[in-house]
Amino acid sequence: MDLDPRQYEHIVVNEKDTHNIVLSYLVHNCFKQTVESFITSTGMKQPANCLDDMDKRKRIISFALDGNALKAIELTDQLAPDLLEKNKDLHFDLLSLHFVELVCSRKCTEALEFAQKRLTPFGKVQKYVEKLEDFIALLAYEEPEKSPMFHLLSLDYRQQIADNLNQAILAHANLPSHSSLERLIRQTAVVRQFLNQEASKDGFQLFP
Repeated sequence: MDLDPRQYEHIVVNEKDTHNIVLSYLVHNCFKQTVESFITSTGMKQPANCLDDMDKRKRIISFALDGNALKAIELTDQLAPDLLEKNKDLHFDLLSLHFVELVCSRKCTEALEFAQKRLTPFGKVQKYVEKLEDFIALLAYEEPEKSPMFHLLSLDYRQQIADNLNQAILAHANLPSHSSLERLIRQTAVVRQFLNQEASKDGFQLFP
């Protein structure tokens, strides 16, 4: 397969497509005021349901990121009543965030009581058993931040759950669960990998 990297140098992106990609990113991340300004400045038509419940979704994600998982659960149940009931994995992850917050606050007795009441019922399902063991093990450390399970206390862990919750809420509202930019990046990565594999057969590399 003959591949010339120069053929990819002059790809032109349509301005309308660019606007749609930017708008998708802003909506996905709940930048409501920026969305309104962007639509006004570009003259775009506001997509259906573009701004619906964006403020509520932003509050939910903020609570999850702050470790206030019970409030995030409460607002999610109001916005999408059956979402967490159907998505057990996400429900478990949110409850685990509250448990972690109690552990970080050194409220070990309260954390254990919460785990017994809200988390141990998940132990009836095998895939949650190992996770439960890791969470409960945090109670054995005076400084859980230095335990082998320290990642469960990290901002990255909260961010991952918050992102999953955001995607689930969007999907529940029949909106794209991923922004166009994220999908484009993923597709680009796949194309780059494929082109490099093909090019390597001829002894050169298209992309670093």
